[in-house]
Amino acid sequence: MHCSWRDLYLCNPMSKPKLIKFEEYRNFPNTFDIEDTSNKGRWAQIFGNDNPIVVELACGKGDYSVGLARMNPNINYIGVDIKSNRMWTGAKAALDSNLQNVRFLRTHIDHITEFFATGEVSEIWITFADPQPHKPRKRLSSYKFLNLYRQIAHAKALVNVKTDSDLFYESTLAQAKQDGLEIITTINNVYQLLPVPAFLQIQTYYEKMWLGMGRTIKYCQFVLGDCVSEPLEEEEDNSRVSFTLNPKL
Repeated sequence: MHCSWRDLYLCNPMSKPKLIKFEEYRNFPNTFDIEDTSNKGRWAQIFGNDNPIVVELACGKGDYSVGLARMNPNINYIGVDIKSNRMWTGAKAALDSNLQNVRFLRTHIDHITEFFATGEVSEIWITFADPQPHKPRKRLSSYKFLNLYRQIAHAKALVNVKTDSDLFYESTLAQAKQDGLEIITTINNVYQLLPVPAFLQIQTYYEKMWLGMGRTIKYCQFVLGDCVSEPLEEEEDNSRVSFTLNPKL
């Protein structure tokens, strides 16, 4: 028996087709799209308060943004991703829970400076981003992106990275060390901590998937700083990736 997408949705609202989620995302009161650059410098007005603003980059379904917003009602959160059908999940969950301190923004992250003014962001989360093994410049903790973040966040802003990828974790720390940044925390296996801090117990859709495959979850936190980052020198072979600090610095 053939079932239409309407029948499937009545049985399971989370199975909505992408096109419907795209349209609903655009009409949710807590979402913004790629053309909403007029919000730059106005996020305090949008939230209706002067509370700190934290962005989650490559937020996927928005699990971390929603989880942190529930945990910290006096902090404002903005999940950023290019896939609005994914963010639909977090935006809908926030609306259903009447969370007033979380929003979602659809844009490419390398366009982030079009949406936030200098110093408007207080803290950054990067959760389970693509490690880009063959395109190091595209890693969200690479020199290119750190320099973009410095245009929207103040020098004392914290950057939090949670990942299953050894490559992403190690290259992030190598970049921070090369830049002379203050590294506050490094944890190479989050769930060996006793107890696990509440803010690290939040699990995204992707984290649950990686944990199910037996992968370990890493976390680090460092201060963004006000230097100008330069690229790491990377040497690849078939078995590993090593990092060499740029001799210019």
